Amino acid sequence: MNWIYPIAIVLYSFSVFGYFIDFLQNNRKVNRMAFWLLSIVWVLQTTFFVMRLFELGRVPLLTPFEGLFFYAWLIVTLSLVINWYFRVDFLVFFTNVIGFSMMTFSLFTPDQDVPLALSELLASELLIIHISIIMLSYAGFTVAFACQLLYVIQHHMLKKKKWGKQLVRFGALSKLDSISFFSILGAWPFLLIGLILGFVWGYSQLGQIPLLDAKVISSLFVLFIYGVYLYLRVVKLIRGYNMALLAIASFLILLINYFLSGQYSNFHIWY
Repeated sequence: MNWIYPIAIVLYSFSVFGYFIDFLQNNRKVNRMAFWLLSIVWVLQTTFFVMRLFELGRVPLLTPFEGLFFYAWLIVTLSLVINWYFRVDFLVFFTNVIGFSMMTFSLFTPDQDVPLALSELLASELLIIHISIIMLSYAGFTVAFACQLLYVIQHHMLKKKKWGKQLVRFGALSKLDSISFFSILGAWPFLLIGLILGFVWGYSQLGQIPLLDAKVISSLFVLFIYGVYLYLRVVKLIRGYNMALLAIASFLILLINYFLSGQYSNFHIWY
């Protein structure tokens, strides 16, 4: 099983590089090659996940390594769906830059065995569902971030009157805005449900809800800031460049929540 992971990362790097070449040169042949490499990466990731599941006898979501791997797997899965249904070429590239970064970073994160007593505590179905739903929300927010990043870049290109084939492949501003909005609209309830399940699990297993925990506070703030975006978008009907910047800032806060707050958390031992 150990050989699958490095091969997946190498092929993933080739795929991202192929999309980068296509981004620069509008090379459809390289684009197709990058897509098929990405498909192979998905197969290898899925194989690795299933083999690890049987090896450990639990769903592999409990260590920092497993969390980042699952995050990257979701990104690749969504990228393939986006490529198939929406045909926004550069969105796949931008999204997978993030996915590849997550998968590479996972190599440097702890993957130690979970102690038996703690494993029994952690491996409850409720916790697995909590982590899975949270990761699904993160994947949706990642797609929205890539869309809004493309939106901002294209906005500046249009202001500077830089026309060309490359601009067309960014996708229409309205399309990018719609994909981003629906990604956030779908991801936000997942984040809310995931947090509620986390509270329920914490109370049932630990006898308390650690509301003053750094990870909990930052997660609630992420929920709030994306809630502000949805309020402005749905109720106030605000769209455009400033909303794109708000969505980008929200995702950066999410990354801080994911990578930093767990370091100061007594509740989230493994994240």
